[in-house]
Order: sequence, then C-alpha cells, then structure tokens
Amino acid sequence: MQKPKVRVLTSSLFPLPATPKARPMRVFLAAIPLEAAKIVIIGGGEPALAKLRLFLNTPAELLWFTPDGAPPRMETPLTAPTPLLRTPDAGDLAGARLVFMALDDADELARLGALARASGAQVNVVDKPHLSDFQTPALIDRDEVVIGVVTGGSAPILARDVRSRIEGVLPAGLANVARLARELRDTVKATVPDFMARRRFWEKAFRGPAADLAAAGRTAEARREMLRLLNSAAPEQGVVHIVGAGPGDPELLTLKALRVLQDADVIIHDRLVPDAVLERARRDAKRLYVGKARGEHSVPQDQIEALMIEEARAGHRVVRLKGGDPFVFGRGGEELEAMRAAGVAVFVVPGVTAALACAASAGIPLTHRDHAQAVTFVTAQAKPGGGDADWARLAAPNHTLAIYMGVDRAEETAAKLIAAGRLGSTPVAVVENGSRPDERVLTGRLDGLGALVRGADLNGPALLFVGETAAFSAAQLDERAEVAA
Repeated sequence: MQKPKVRVLTSSLFPLPATPKARPMRVFLAAIPLEAAKIVIIGGGEPALAKLRLFLNTPAELLWFTPDGAPPRMETPLTAPTPLLRTPDAGDLAGARLVFMALDDADELARLGALARASGAQVNVVDKPHLSDFQTPALIDRDEVVIGVVTGGSAPILARDVRSRIEGVLPAGLANVARLARELRDTVKATVPDFMARRRFWEKAFRGPAADLAAAGRTAEARREMLRLLNSAAPEQGVVHIVGAGPGDPELLTLKALRVLQDADVIIHDRLVPDAVLERARRDAKRLYVGKARGEHSVPQDQIEALMIEEARAGHRVVRLKGGDPFVFGRGGEELEAMRAAGVAVFVVPGVTAALACAASAGIPLTHRDHAQAVTFVTAQAKPGGGDADWARLAAPNHTLAIYMGVDRAEETAAKLIAAGRLGSTPVAVVENGSRPDERVLTGRLDGLGALVRGADLNGPALLFVGETAAFSAAQLDERAEVAA
C-alpha cells in the first residue's frame, strides 16, 4: 500500500505557527489635540526638518533648537519659527507635550531625553525607536481628517508606501465632509436622540450625495442635503444578512461580505470563522459565538434562529457569519426560511465554499478534461433518520468527490465507495485548514483513507477529496518527484 504523504504549507518568510491565534496589537495610535500644545524640535539637519514640517500648519506652539547649527536659509521653511542656536534647558522644555530630537551625540540625547520626560513630555529620538516613547506615523493630513500608519518603528518606509496607497483613494475634499459634520453634530444629536438612528443618519450622509457635494466644495448644497436627510431620520427596522465567511483566509471574503461586516451591529458567528475574519468587522459590533463542533452543539439551531430574530426585531443589523458558503452544508436555507417565517428582512451573501478554496490551495482541480467530467459536493453526516447516499452514483469513475464533515466516517465512506465499484487505488487527499497559514495536505489511496485520517491527528476543519484529480495535489507531485529522484 502506498505510504501516505503529509505536506505542510509554509515558507521562511511566513513560518507556520504552532497554534494559530490572533496576533496582538503591538502599537496603539492615540490622537493628540494640538491646540495650545507645546512641541519642541531639537536639531538642524534634514531629519529634524522633516519633523518640523509636520507641525508648521498646526495650532501648536512650536520651538526649534539647533545646537548643531541651523540649516541654510534656502532649506528652511518660510513659516518655520526662528531657530534658537543653543541647547534647550529645563525651562525651555517645561510644559512640552512632544519633544523630537535629531542629534548625533548619544550622551546629549540621553540627558535631554531625561529633562524632557521630567517635564512630562513624550520623547521621540529620530531613527532610534529603542530610545523613543513613541514613533511618528506616516501621516495623511486632510485637515479635519488625519490618518496614521505605523509599523512600530520597524519599517518606516513600508509605512510610507502604505500611506501613499491610502492617500491615492481618498478624495482631496475629504476635510470638507468632516468639517460639515462637525458643524452639524450638535444639531443632529438634538434632532435624533436615538443612538442607532443617529448612526444610520451619519452613514447615509457619508455614503451618499451629501458627502460627494461636500468633497467637491459645494458646501451649501451638501448642507441642504444633510438637513433633508435629518428631517427624515428615524429608527430603522432590523435586518439579517446570512454571510459566507469563506474558508478562513480573510482575503477570500467577497467585497459585499466585507461591506456588510463593517456595517453590522451584531455578528453571530460559528467556530469555523477565525479571528482573522472577525477582525475585518466593525470593531464595536457585538459578537455572539454559537459555534458547533463535531458531535457537540453549543447552541441548538432553533435557538440560533430565535437569537437572529430577536436581534433583528431590536432594530439591529445582524450578520449571521458562517464558514464557507451558507448554502453549502451550512444550514443557511433553514435560517433563511426561519427569517422569512418571522417576517424579518433577510439577505444572503454567498461565500467561497471550502471545496473550492481547499482544492485550489492544495492544487487539486475539481474537474479535468482527461480525469474528471463531474464533481459532487457530498456530506458524510446525513440527517438523523434520513436516507443514505447513492453510493453507486458517487463511485462513478472520472468523477471528483468533495466530502464535507467526513473525518469521523472516513473509513466507512471509503468502504462504501469501494463496495459500490470505486477502485481502492483511487487517489485521495485530505486538506485541513485549507487556505489558512496552518494548512496541511495529506495524500494517499482510497483503501487507506481511514488509516490516513486516523494517523493525522486532525484538529481543524478538514475536507476529503476522492478521485483521479486528487493526484494533482502538490503533495502528490512532491512525492512523485522524490520517487523519480
């Protein structure tokens, strides 16, 4: 019997984690008001000038010390304060909010840093993150709207590149939109006391003609449009979106799924939805976990449906987030039927189902002109009391089977297929955590499928593939290359 082959996908750049888990946030960006803030820049070279330019058009009090010599006049910004050709003392630093230092003398940096911190300031030593209290973000400044990109000081050039990409998609008039919102904020709050209704108003305002008009500088027209929306603002009826989260790779979310996630008030999600996908949702959305594992249902299906109805009737935008596609062995049809019966507005957002994603990631074509003229998605977990699968049809040659929920019944499934006429030598593949960083691909033969699964210690979601096309998996090709060598 062919020895099973196990292939783990990884690389030197992205090593496989021992246990997949959410990555911690290593840097927190805080917005510091600059009205009446005292900012001190120390240094006369280009690094210091770069920091100086950040604050020239702000309301901050700006002091600039150049103990290493002032730059030539032609290199000095016209609106810069007069450089003070000396080292600041404790009195100069008193009351400073931020102090930036760009000097070469390490002892002087240490001394001045201690003085600045003693005065209560936060210190940034240019290009020396280990000596700094904070790093300077790569900033996109649209007056009322400021966006920062940071890498914790590890890759400032990368942060600048990301900033450039973001800046390219932002309208130049974005500040006009924010400025108009600030002018109307108190009026909106007084007119629409309901928090959820107020949120809906701002979403409509920022995504509709009012924002377009403001961005184009047509402020009067934009204000009229916002006031028209305000007069019609009212609490909205709740809605449910049944959304496919795909196989786990957040980049395989559809654009529509991403938009719905970012608009959600409540997210009801399964075990198969990883943190990497949930992180794409609106951060303040309420998250409710109703995960199910093999043989263990933490929340019964009828209670999940009742929860969806309850949250929607409370006026919330509910996202029922399901791994893969909700209509492929995801019980999405049952939930759709329950929402309609309850009179709740419901929409379905399809997702990339596991069979497509796992097969693509493992290099298994589900159909092939020479080897598979059909593909069938089948579950090994029949409904209790339901009829058995048509094994004779499923055992047909030149036919790929993608078997969902088949790990616990792999040996039984293989035996039934062989009894129905499928050759024991038919290639098989098991793909665990398909499309994720910890993906595993195991390959073998149909008559060894049970042993392959038992020996694999599978912990994540896994899909079984049976058919000639399973021989195209990268793991099988690797094995052939080893044999040929």
